Amino acid sequence: MSTLLARNLIVDGRLEGVSLALAPGTVTAIVGPNGAGKSTLLAALAGLVPGAVSLGSDALRALPPRRRAQRIGYLPQSGEVAWNLSVRTLAALGRLPHDAGAADDARAIDAALRQLDLAALAERPVAQLSGGERARALLARVLAGEPDWVLADEPLAALDLSHQQVLLAQLRALAGAGRGVVLVLHDLALAMNHADRVAVLDRGRLVAEGAPAAVLTPALIAQVWGVAARWLGEPGARALALG
Repeated sequence: MSTLLARNLIVDGRLEGVSLALAPGTVTAIVGPNGAGKSTLLAALAGLVPGAVSLGSDALRALPPRRRAQRIGYLPQSGEVAWNLSVRTLAALGRLPHDAGAADDARAIDAALRQLDLAALAERPVAQLSGGERARALLARVLAGEPDWVLADEPLAALDLSHQQVLLAQLRALAGAGRGVVLVLHDLALAMNHADRVAVLDRGRLVAEGAPAAVLTPALIAQVWGVAARWLGEPGARALALG
């Protein structure tokens, strides 16, 4: 697996000179206030926005689109699906960049559906899913592609607590197997408790990056979010109290 590296990203006033090195085998959370540039940074890391991003020794946007899609799985924030596909067919779209054969495709699709607790819903049309079920089905498309990197924008936002925990465990397992995971999160407690690294954006600039406990300090939260806060609880199970 290769390092994902951004160098001095400047994107239409939304990012101002962001440089970031992301290591495989880790879960990185990108956090910041609304409008900080989180989604733009994630799109740039996926090669969807012009900018100096490399994957190992390869410039990302110089890679053929098919090869780039094999290596990077990207889940945007919007959950739109143009056609009323079944959950299995939607997940199968993640196999389009590959030419692995029907048996390997079926194995990867079935594994993604199991990982996200969707096997029983495999034949259900997307239009009949709840918001949380749809979010999981869209992520199943990403996981079915078995990419080296999973980049997901607010993947937990529509999920109940149980499915949040299941998904976080699956993403942690992916990182444990050597893949890279990058998540845009609004919930700082989730970033504190589940990420290996945290990158904090504010008005298009990277203002801090490192281990969650070292970065998400009350002083930085006050500086970036403008609120007084303190952490409660033990490492790995911390809650953020405001005021």
